Amino acid sequence: MASEDVQIAQHPQIDGLVKAEKKKDSFEVHTFVAPPVEEVQEKSDAGPPDGGLHAWLTVLGASLVAFSTFGTVNAFGAFNDFYRREYLSDDSPTLVSMIGSVQVFILYFCAAFVGPVFDAFGPKYLIPMSGLIASFSLFMLSIVQPHHIYQEFLCQSVLFSVGAAFGFFPSLSVVTHWFAKKSAYALGIVLGCASGGGIVMPIMLNKLIPLIGFGWTIRIIAFIVLISYAVATVTIRSRRPRRPLPPLRRIIDFGAFLDLRFTLFAAGAWLTVISIFIPFFQVGAYGVATHGANPLTPYLLAIMCATSIVGRVLPGHIADKAGRFNTIVVATMISAILVLALWYTSTAERNIVVFAALYGFASGPFFSLLPACVAQISPPERVGARIGMLFATLSFGALAGTPIGGIFIRQTTVANFGHLILYTGCFILAGSFVLLLARLKCNSRLLVIV
Repeated sequence: MASEDVQIAQHPQIDGLVKAEKKKDSFEVHTFVAPPVEEVQEKSDAGPPDGGLHAWLTVLGASLVAFSTFGTVNAFGAFNDFYRREYLSDDSPTLVSMIGSVQVFILYFCAAFVGPVFDAFGPKYLIPMSGLIASFSLFMLSIVQPHHIYQEFLCQSVLFSVGAAFGFFPSLSVVTHWFAKKSAYALGIVLGCASGGGIVMPIMLNKLIPLIGFGWTIRIIAFIVLISYAVATVTIRSRRPRRPLPPLRRIIDFGAFLDLRFTLFAAGAWLTVISIFIPFFQVGAYGVATHGANPLTPYLLAIMCATSIVGRVLPGHIADKAGRFNTIVVATMISAILVLALWYTSTAERNIVVFAALYGFASGPFFSLLPACVAQISPPERVGARIGMLFATLSFGALAGTPIGGIFIRQTTVANFGHLILYTGCFILAGSFVLLLARLKCNSRLLVIV
C-alpha cells in the first residue's frame, strides 16, 4: 500500500466532497464539487421567464379568478336593473346604485392590506380562502328577501368584496412574478377575462331569472365561481420567496407617495375612477330611458363588456412595445372624448350601441394597465404593496363617484341623464391630463417609449 500512488483531484476554489473507492491495485478518487455561492444567488435572482408552462398556467388561474370576482363586479349593471325593477323597487335609484359603489370601494380598499399579506404568504392559502368566501357570499345572496336592501349590502357589497379582494389582487401580483417584458400583455389577458364575466353574468341574469328565479340563478353563478377557484388553486404558482409580514403600521405603503411619479399616477387614476364605471352601471338604464325596455336594451352592458375584453388584451400587447404610460394616457383621453362627443350628443339607438362598443374598448386599457404601470415604477419587492396602495386610494373615488352620479338621475329622464353624462366625461378628461403629467414625470420627452 505504501508504494501505491494516490492522486486526489481538488477544485481550485471550493473543497469538494471526496469519495474514494478501491479499484484493482489503485484508488480512484471521485470529486463532487458544490456550485459556487455566487452562481446559486444569480440563479435565484434571475428575472421573470416571460413564458413557459407554469407561467401560462398561472395566467389561466388568475384569469379564472378575475372572471369570478371582477367579472361579477362588472355585471352589477344587470343586478342594478333587476333590483330597481323588482327586488328593490321601493328604494331610491341612488341607494340601489350604492350597492355597486360600496362593492367596488371595499374591493379596492382591501387591496392595501392584501398586498403585504400576499408578499408574506403567497397565493397558496389566499386563493382557496378567497374562493370559499366569495362563493359563500353568493349562496347567501341567493336567499335574500325582496325589499330588504341591507341584505344585498351585507352579501354583495361587503362579504363578496372582502373575499374577492384576497383572490383578485394576489392573482394580479403573481402574474408579474412570471412576466416582465410581456407583463402588460399577460395582465391584459387576466383583466380581459374579468370583462368576460361582465358578458356572461348579465346574460345569465336576464335569461335565467324569468325561468328559474333569482335564487337559483345566483346559485348557478356561485357554483361557477367555486369551480373556477378550484382550478385556479391548482394552477397558480409563485416563484418569489416569501417575506415576513411587516408590522401593522407598515402594511400600508404610504412611502409610495414620496415618489412623485406614483403620486401623480394615483391622482390621475383617482379622478378617472370616479366616473369611469358609470357607463357600465347606467348604460342599461339609459337605454330604457331613451327607447324603453326593448329586446336590445339588456344586451348593451354585454356589448360594452365584450369589446372591453379586446380593449384589455390587445392594448396590453401594444403597451409592451409602445409604452404602458403612453397607452393608458391615450386610451383614457379617447374614453372621455367618446362620452362627450358620442354619448352626450345623441340618443339614437344605433349610436348608443356604437358608444357601448367603442367605450368598452377604449376604457379597457385603463383597467388592465394600472398594475403594469405601478410595477414599472416600483422596486420589485414592493410591487404587491404598491398595487394595493393604489387600489386603496382609488376605492374612495369609486365610492363617491356612482352616488354623486346618481344624484343627477333621481328622475330617470333623458335630460337628467345628459347631466350625468357631462359629469362623467369631464372627470375622465381631467384624470387623463393628470395621467399625462405622471407620464411626463417618468420621461419629459414625448416621442419615447414609457
